[in-house]
Amino acid sequence: MQLKIFKDYAALSAAAASEIIDLVKNKPNAVLCLASGETPKLTCILAVERAINEKIDFSNITFIGLDEWVGIPPDNDGSCHHFFDTLFIRPLNLPDSQVHLFDGLSGNLQQEVKAMDELIAKKGGIDLVIVGIGMNGHIGFNEPGVSFDLYSHVIDLDEITVTGGQKYFKQATVLKQGITLGLKHLMESKKAILMANSSKKAEVIRKAVKDKVSNELPATIMQQHKNGFVMVDEDAGSLLK
Repeated sequence: MQLKIFKDYAALSAAAASEIIDLVKNKPNAVLCLASGETPKLTCILAVERAINEKIDFSNITFIGLDEWVGIPPDNDGSCHHFFDTLFIRPLNLPDSQVHLFDGLSGNLQQEVKAMDELIAKKGGIDLVIVGIGMNGHIGFNEPGVSFDLYSHVIDLDEITVTGGQKYFKQATVLKQGITLGLKHLMESKKAILMANSSKKAEVIRKAVKDKVSNELPATIMQQHKNGFVMVDEDAGSLLK
């Protein structure tokens, strides 16, 4: 794992967007997995802008959404599906056949899990995954205590995740479970980037980078990724200096 600290959120986001652009330039049929949320939002916006301005064809990539809230409709503003559709999929005109998002309303969540794992295996694994980090150290919905040996799975949400997740919704929303790629997918990805910004993430980033690797703080697993990068702005990295 390597640590990279950028001046501010804009510089951090531009660097992450460049990783996406470079990937697609070098491998037009790449498998790309992104997280939704506040941290990667500007990264998506900047990557789309560059793709359009530089006329980079994304239509042959395989796009995978990292996770989804169980029980939340895809057209809900707070859903991961809505985030990707609004900021990445439609602006880039990605064909439906190339987009793979978890269906949080599925009547058979285990089939959703199985289908995603089979797809990733068929494609030869993930080329680049860009994730964030929760205040409890989660990646995706891999909550504290999760097994490092899981691929995609359904999980009961930690109370910190439930509370923090309310900011994505216009009104109070019941959040109990998530469906997510597992940390096994993260570790098998050819390149993994964990992003964080703002001073509120400083302590959890310090722990993720400095503490002993433990599933009690899932993000510590990034320390063991052979091509993993923790990319933060100066505020999030303030306790590492």
